[in-house]
Formats: sequence, structure tokens, C-alpha cells
Amino acid sequence: MVAHMSQSHPRISKAVIPAAGLGTRFLPATKATPKEMLPVVDKPAIQYVVEEAVSAGLDDVLMVTGRNKRPLEDHFDRNYELESALQKKGDADRLAKVQESSDLATMHYVRQGDPKGLGHAVLCAAPHVGDEPFAVLLGDDLIDPRDPLLQRMIDVQQQHGGSVVALMEVAPEQIHLYGSAAVEATADSDVVKVTGLVEKPAPEDAPSNYAVIGRYVLDPAVFGILRTTEPGRGGEIQLTDALQQLATDEKAGGPVHGVVFKGRRYDTGDRGDYLRAIVRLACEREDLGPDFRTWLRSYVTEEMQQR
Repeated sequence: MVAHMSQSHPRISKAVIPAAGLGTRFLPATKATPKEMLPVVDKPAIQYVVEEAVSAGLDDVLMVTGRNKRPLEDHFDRNYELESALQKKGDADRLAKVQESSDLATMHYVRQGDPKGLGHAVLCAAPHVGDEPFAVLLGDDLIDPRDPLLQRMIDVQQQHGGSVVALMEVAPEQIHLYGSAAVEATADSDVVKVTGLVEKPAPEDAPSNYAVIGRYVLDPAVFGILRTTEPGRGGEIQLTDALQQLATDEKAGGPVHGVVFKGRRYDTGDRGDYLRAIVRLACEREDLGPDFRTWLRSYVTEEMQQR
């Protein structure tokens, strides 16, 4: 432990957000609108993710996009016509909200081209990231800002080097939806050493109920491995396969640790969970919560009486 603490690891400043998916589960809403731009209360889902990166000190954000993703770039750019109209109206509150997204971070964009999976999307970031550790944030997972997962992951990477994944314990019947990690305990109760990873295993084949969720802090050695990684499950280049190699061969750029997250996570990749995320976040808002909770209670009461 002391030896690790004495190591000096480069400061992490870059975040990569893969955003090239088609969002087919949300058709027809995503026919012309990127799924990342679907609103969660009154902000697009992708803005929550960028805000999370910025709050963890990552002020350089690369978004890996695909076709029909131009609205993402527009959202994080200035809109002078709208700002001018709001300024003339004296609407300072809405003006601040409009300017907020364009002032968050230094934004960069690269096209993935062929959708060859998450591993390929991460590899597209190599020229921008260079030879330094970096974070990857998937847009389907929204982490409550009151539970700073990413900052904890960065701290663990600074302590141990290598790569860090986010883990959540899920029910055994749910593990087939995730990557599953084989783990060993460490001196920190919320940190484990990852000794192996399996992508979407059958419940009987899963090494544990620890599921990999959409936050990673990666050593740049992952790029070299991804370049030689053959397509895996679904014909895609899987990031899990590269992390498995790092976990089993520390000389390749490991080790891999996991931060066990027990905080609030909102899954916006599934329609039902997306709706639940909106309700939960709306209930917790100071400006919306009181009235919305009152209405929700009466609505639920009426529904139960009718049944």
C-alpha cells in the first residue's frame, strides 16, 4: 500500500464520452434526435454526463459521435440568436441556463465511422488522449451528483495506477445484462482488485454479482490492446476484452481495480428506467419537487383505488 502511495501518476484531465449509438430502443423519438439529447426533466441526458466530468476536474471532453449527432455539437456551442433574444427580454434566468452548457468545458468531437462497439469508440479517442490516463463516461448511466463516483475512481487510479472500473452489485438474474468482474478484496472497503472480466455472462457462468457500469478510468496502454483485439460478442470490439487482458497481465498496463458504487444511479438506456429517472430527479428538485410530489401521491392513490 505504501509503495503505491509513493508513486506519482499524471493528473487526469480528459474525458471521453462515446455517443455514436443509434438509440433504437427509443424509436421513433430518436429517428431524427440523438438519444443523448432526450430530456431528463429539462436538460438533455448528455449534459448531466458532461457536468459530472467537469465536477471531477475533467475540463477537456471528447465526444465520439456518429451520423445524425450534430445536435450534440449545437447544444454545447453558443446560440447567439437565442441569447440575444433572451437578453432583449431581460430573461436573465433562462439566458444563464442557455449559456451554461456552452461554458461547461472545452469540447471536442470525433466521428466513430463504423459502429464497431465500445472498444472501437474508445480507440477513436487515442489521437486526442495521447499517452496519459483518461476517463470514459457512458451516457446511459447518470450518476447522482451527490454521490461523486468519478472523483473516487480518479483517486484510486492516482493511488494504484493502471485502470479503474465502476462496479455495482446486482441481482444474479440481472448479471447477464452487464460485464461481470472477478474480484479480490483490498484494504479499502469500497475498492477491489479485478482479476478477470466476462461480458454479459449467463448467471451460472458469472464470476460474481459485481456488474461493470458505465464509468472507467483507463491507462493509455488500453489503446495498444484495443488495436489488436478481435471482435468479440456481437461482432464488436469489446472494451471488456481489453480490460480482461490488463487485469490478467499487469505488465501490459495493469492492474485493474474496481470501485464498488452504492449510490444513486439512473439508467436512461431503458424506456422504463428512463421514465423512473425523470420522476426521481423531478421529485428531488427544489423548484419542481414539492408540487410534483403532491400530484404524484394523489395520482398513485387514485390508481390504487381504481384497481
